[in-house]
Amino acid sequence: MEEDKTTKTIEEIMEELESIIEKMEDRESTLEESFAGFEAGMKLVKECSRRIDKVEKQILVLSEEGMEEYES
Repeated sequence: MEEDKTTKTIEEIMEELESIIEKMEDRESTLEESFAGFEAGMKLVKECSRRIDKVEKQILVLSEEGMEEYES
């Protein structure tokens, strides 16, 4: 699970989050396992959020550039 996060896509991060959630929902998990899953999941959520913010900023820049070209 400690693979280099920069090589994962947003979709891969989401899949990993889904897997963690499934494991946490398993009634056989210990409290320690659930806590470790929660911690790993929160790190993935933070990384995913960072990446989505980056994509949104890129879209805004491209949109602004497109509008400038259109207005010229």
